Amino acid sequence: MARNSGPVCRLCRREGMKLFLKGDRCFKEKCAFERRGYAPGQHGRRRSKVQGYGIQLREKQKVKRMYGVLERQFRTYFKKAALSKGITGATLLQTLERRLDNVVYRLGFASSRSMARQLVAHGHIQVNGRKVTIPSFLVNPESTVSLREKSRKNEQVKICLDTAKGRGVPQWLDLDADAFQGTIKQLPTREDITMPIQEQLIVELYSK
Repeated sequence: MARNSGPVCRLCRREGMKLFLKGDRCFKEKCAFERRGYAPGQHGRRRSKVQGYGIQLREKQKVKRMYGVLERQFRTYFKKAALSKGITGATLLQTLERRLDNVVYRLGFASSRSMARQLVAHGHIQVNGRKVTIPSFLVNPESTVSLREKSRKNEQVKICLDTAKGRGVPQWLDLDADAFQGTIKQLPTREDITMPIQEQLIVELYSK
């Protein structure tokens, strides 16, 4: 399973916004973006004007890093979205939201998508009662995502669920925290994705 292994706080600083890659740390004063809200590197404080291709590239990189997807897989998602019916950008984001690691994160079983990816890869997650170890697995409406019986004693997961109760879950998901499971009520819509993403810039970038 390919993944980025470098320091993730630098990614938030590079994109100029919080990508919430470190879980609860992103909500605390220790957050690197809060302490140093400028790009990393020797010339990070220097103001540089980004135009045209640079704006499109930064938007694509931001979404890739947010969902923890590498370039080849992201491009594959885009090609499938371009061939499907509907608006390409909205379909692309819907596909990313349907990934199992993202659903586990949205339900509150994990504090970050990287932690959710680890839970899935290590066999802690079930879909409709069957173990799934593929983070990129796409869930469908009426599917049930649950924690395995042996994994429900994990204290870290319990802490994450308590936090999720306070923050809430998206409307397209239904969480039953006591049963350690969630249901996909419907496919996510563009309005369900509240992060500041300009997907049209990504469409323009790949359409050149």
